[in-house]
Amino acid sequence: MKISTKGRYGLTIMIELAKKFGDGNPLPLKTIAQSNNLSEHYLEQIVSPLRNAGLVKSIRGAYGGYILAKEPQKITAGDIIRVLEGPIQLVEGIDEEEPAKRELWIRISDAIKGVLDTTTLADLAQHSKAENDDMRGYMFYI
Repeated sequence: MKISTKGRYGLTIMIELAKKFGDGNPLPLKTIAQSNNLSEHYLEQIVSPLRNAGLVKSIRGAYGGYILAKEPQKITAGDIIRVLEGPIQLVEGIDEEEPAKRELWIRISDAIKGVLDTTTLADLAQHSKAENDDMRGYMFYI
């Protein structure tokens, strides 16, 4: 299984929105693109399926942007990856495999799904904030 840039950038969008959840201000894609050095045009293409799936809401106007449609604790990484990448499938044609290999692929697939389905946006946003907070305490001299 390989997660494309679509899935990775989609997670980036959602983590950024989760960090801002509850502050009442929508986040423009331009801000997300600039802070993560990504293409705003590509993010616009990615956010559309997330909006159609009910994971984000768009707010129009001069101070518009995007907000999460649900609390970050209620959206998992699996929700996002499935919307952007399709079903989580490790191996195609698993039914034709010999039993030992089929069992291995099933176990690996279940483990991947388990991680994705138990990791929430709140977890990912907290992890990102903790990393940034840790860096504030250090002074670097060159």
